[in-house]
Amino acid sequence: MLRLPEVSLEYLLVLGYALLLALIALVLELTARHALRRSLESSTVGFTYHPQSDVWKCPRDQHLFPVLSDHAVGPVVYRAPASACNCCVSKAACTDSDNGREIERHIPQGLEYGMQRFHRAMSLTLLALASLLLVVEFFRADDLYLRAPLLLILLCFCAIIQRLASGLQSKNSDQKNFKEKLQRR
Repeated sequence: MLRLPEVSLEYLLVLGYALLLALIALVLELTARHALRRSLESSTVGFTYHPQSDVWKCPRDQHLFPVLSDHAVGPVVYRAPASACNCCVSKAACTDSDNGREIERHIPQGLEYGMQRFHRAMSLTLLALASLLLVVEFFRADDLYLRAPLLLILLCFCAIIQRLASGLQSKNSDQKNFKEKLQRR
């Protein structure tokens, strides 16, 4: 009959703490993603961006076309035709400008993106700390049955860390690609 090894309280605490750190990192990631999405959508509620034609579409089916892009700072300003906005029944709720509704789209370098990168770095730090705890406990455990769950969880954490880190690096390349696209205009 197979006899399972005795599991110490310290082993369970380290395992539980590492899993708790990973859970906190997950909650931090989800919260940061939600906050960024809400922040970016707050000024464009009801409007839809069409990247293939680089225009915004308002709820009344009018298009906002790019009218200004500042290559040094990065925002692109989109504006609807003043004639369409001035005769629209929703103008009072949409804009107070007689020149038409404007939307600014910023390149990924503003405060919102900085906060997202900060939260990503915090999540990576928590996962790295959890992984370190698992590595230490892996070498302290003297039984294969105690090491196997640690190794499995550690491999999962490493895959998550690699994915989050590559996402952090791709944001840098996305920012560079966006700047290059703006400069070609």
